[in-house]
Amino acid sequence: MITPLINIDSCKGCGLCISFCPRKVLDFSNQINARGVRYAESVNPGNCTGCGICYNMCPDAVIEVVEKEAVKVAV
Repeated sequence: MITPLINIDSCKGCGLCISFCPRKVLDFSNQINARGVRYAESVNPGNCTGCGICYNMCPDAVIEVVEKEAVKVAV
């Protein structure tokens, strides 16, 4: 699974990543970060295609697009 990884305490909440995401993976959190703003967070990680638009649009380089291994649950 590919997903955006956001450094939430460095996010200034400008919303560029949210606005430009073609798959609506990101949205503003209801929480406040260390900068006192609502930060971007991944709300639909399953929709991420790894296009990197969020990474490229972030003016502060607080987003990485990473591949996460699926967590296997033993039953």
